[in-house]
Amino acid sequence: MDAVFEKIDNRVDELVELTRDLIRFPTINPPGEAYRPCAEYIGDRLKKRGFVVEYVRGVGTPGDCDRYPRTNIVARKEGAKPGPCVHFNGHIDVVEVGDGWTVDPFEGLVEDGKVYGRGACDMKGGIASAIIAAEALIDTDPNFPGAIEISGTVDEESGGYGGVAYLAERGWFSKPRVDHVIIPEPLNVDRVCIGHRGVWWAEIETKGRIAHGSMPFLGDSAIRHMSAVLERFENDLYPTLSARHSDMPVVPDGARSSTMNINSVHGGQEEGHEGLPAPCVADSCRMIIDRRFLIEESLDDVRGEVRELLEEVARTRPDFRFDLRELFAVEPSLADKDAPVASTTAAAIREILKREPEFICSPGTYDQKHVDRIGKLKDCIAYGPGVLDLAHQPDEWVGIEDMTSAAKVMALTTARLLGQVE
Repeated sequence: MDAVFEKIDNRVDELVELTRDLIRFPTINPPGEAYRPCAEYIGDRLKKRGFVVEYVRGVGTPGDCDRYPRTNIVARKEGAKPGPCVHFNGHIDVVEVGDGWTVDPFEGLVEDGKVYGRGACDMKGGIASAIIAAEALIDTDPNFPGAIEISGTVDEESGGYGGVAYLAERGWFSKPRVDHVIIPEPLNVDRVCIGHRGVWWAEIETKGRIAHGSMPFLGDSAIRHMSAVLERFENDLYPTLSARHSDMPVVPDGARSSTMNINSVHGGQEEGHEGLPAPCVADSCRMIIDRRFLIEESLDDVRGEVRELLEEVARTRPDFRFDLRELFAVEPSLADKDAPVASTTAAAIREILKREPEFICSPGTYDQKHVDRIGKLKDCIAYGPGVLDLAHQPDEWVGIEDMTSAAKVMALTTARLLGQVE
């Protein structure tokens, strides 16, 4: 592996330029800008290394249209003899820029050992590290056994339905095609992420009766009904959730409990000219909740807990009516830390970084959910460069030293999983 590591060290400038080039594609989701050209950039590079490249459009998935096609790239390099396949999957989409930037978010500024830009940390630096790692391995040993795959997929930031989910439904992330999956998410370079909490998004709507605002006694305020729901959340549900704790190694510590965020509340009629209010009693109020749950909880129980609370309010509050609509649901995912990809990556971290690796789980979800649940492939982890706390922030950056170290860890892990080295 010394020759592989030397090649990676000699290509640090190339690693940085690759990261900068990827950042310069403004692949903002929504709506799904620049997916195709970014995918083609990755594909053109890998073709030159002998990879067979395919572009797969997530036809009919949310947001897919001729203007914003959900274009994924999957590249495969077969070795000289049969063996397992190691797949590196990175999402090319990024979240919106937002306010607070002091640098151009799509320039790829390099300063003080860091590459800045939207997606630098989450996760174009990780994609670049995986590509450099794979290229260094292939250049050192063109007759490697097995196969190496690299994919750039879309829409992870909005659920992954046009990306990994679409591909998994069609067998791209299942045996016998793929054996081990590494997703280079930014979870710190000395951590191995073996799973994530579950998520349930739902909309609660309380119903009222419209009337003139000067005579509210003739109507029925849906906003006041929603306040009763919020009161029950504060007094009953939130204390119950905070008392639950998981054996999953979720970071940060606060995420080892069940959590719920109120994403938004919308009630009443829209304001009119110059922001003047409508003189009406609100006949509808909607609230979006984001419930994150533990592997010790079932999705049915999570759903039932909220519905039971709403039904209890209906039994005790006159004229209370509601609708509950599910928007999104994902079960928790947890890989075995002693399985091949997790344990091999951890061993590589010890050797390369001279640190004891930490096994963690993510507080949010990422595309492991689709590899696990749809592809039925359990040997999947997240490992990559970047500080998790920087994801989606202004002045997002990824460290060059971390990208280099991560590339070496990925290369050593791949070589061992393929049986190239002991």
